[in-house]
Amino acid sequence: MTNYLATLPAFLTWFPVCAALLAAFAAIYIRVTPWAELRLIRAGNNAAAVSFSGAILGYSLVVASVMLHAVSRIDLLVWGIVGLVVQVVAFYVAEKLLGADLPRRMEEGQLSSGIMLASTSLAAGVLNAATMAF
Repeated sequence: MTNYLATLPAFLTWFPVCAALLAAFAAIYIRVTPWAELRLIRAGNNAAAVSFSGAILGYSLVVASVMLHAVSRIDLLVWGIVGLVVQVVAFYVAEKLLGADLPRRMEEGQLSSGIMLASTSLAAGVLNAATMAF
């Protein structure tokens, strides 16, 4: 049983940092989007749910990659913040590509917009995670 618990101290120190990074990302992301993400999700808006889920998953990929390659918790924080910035930039790029009426379409629950935003977040997360592996 001791062998199974050998990594518990590392888990107890690294996991909270990763969870805090993810929570910070979620808080920032819902402020960056020009629509009320959580209100829309609570109201059953599938486009908002898909979009926000893609953003969370995309950033989780980044944090997981950083955690695997970080040499310290400071390294994890720095690269976690870099990943956060990349995800926010990816949102702004997608927002520009999807047009000025994106907030209206998201509020209306147009799933195509939510899927495109989610896909952009996931793609940015995968590329970001892969480039952090060097």
